[in-house]
Amino acid sequence: MSTAQGQFRVGLIGFGLGGASFHAPLIQATQGLELTHVVTANPDRQAQARTAIPGVTVLPDADALWTKAGDLDLVVISTPNRSHAPLALRALEVGLAVVIDKPFALSADEARQVIDSARARKLPVSAYHIRRWDSECLTLQALMARNELGRILRFESRLERWRPEPKGGWKERGVAEEGGGLLYDIGSHLIDQALYLFGPVREVYAELDQRRQSVESDDDVFVALTHRNGVRSHLWTSVMAAQPGPRLRVMGDRATFVKQQGDIQEPALRAGGRPDRPGWGEEPPERWGILSDGVSQRPVKSEPGAYQRFYEGMVRCLKDGAPPPVDAEDAVRGLEIIEAARRSAAERRVVTLA
Repeated sequence: MSTAQGQFRVGLIGFGLGGASFHAPLIQATQGLELTHVVTANPDRQAQARTAIPGVTVLPDADALWTKAGDLDLVVISTPNRSHAPLALRALEVGLAVVIDKPFALSADEARQVIDSARARKLPVSAYHIRRWDSECLTLQALMARNELGRILRFESRLERWRPEPKGGWKERGVAEEGGGLLYDIGSHLIDQALYLFGPVREVYAELDQRRQSVESDDDVFVALTHRNGVRSHLWTSVMAAQPGPRLRVMGDRATFVKQQGDIQEPALRAGGRPDRPGWGEEPPERWGILSDGVSQRPVKSEPGAYQRFYEGMVRCLKDGAPPPVDAEDAVRGLEIIEAARRSAAERRVVTLA
């Protein structure tokens, strides 16, 4: 399956912001992977790919990639949301392992079709939920492991920005049925983090709004989850936050942890950084969170962000048969919550999950 040098060969479908900044640099930085093919029809992006990835083969569409299936081991899908599941099913049909960017599919049922196909063919498929390796998520896990917060009562998580004028891309034009809007986009990450940290959910309440004119999809989102273990997760994402709230506030019965600013890996990747360079993911002290027990408070050194762990996990999966770095079943559970959130917002009620 791999090259003579032991590298697993990767084909990347899509070379917009996601493909160019959040997949290609991480793949290139991962020992054991070789990014050999990129699919994009855009001439400017084709030129960008050839410059950024020496020796890469650039193809105009996915059909051209399927004819090269024998030259590949893994396909990464970073395309408009409505195409995720159809492309994944086709990749599996031609015998390739698959990584699917968020959202994994447009519905839980569609996601299950992909998983069933992968199981039938004994091929790995994984969801690209890399914000499990955000610095603040890793730091919170370390605090929980040391029981510094005590029993967790409430998890508050925000990914907000200020973009009052629409950019006009498909994420803003596309309706929810096509996977447009913030709930499917950033909401997928927030929900996955909450599930990863605190487990299954029994109740969902959501408020989904369109705050800007000419936008067809939700751009201001609040989701409240009640986990089976009693933890409540409150999740926000919006493009109407001129002054964003804290990235994290986590309340326990012993202490509260507050992190004002978010992980630095996204801006680093956008600026051309790579995780195989010194100091990757490390935050300066002024970005550290604060732990308070109501009497005193102290800064908590941030754990370095580590998006590179995802593709390192894919190498172990392909080489040794280890589990994928993100179980695709986790994506199904996240999509079930997204569907419940849409029902909750439409019907203005709490939705109970089975």
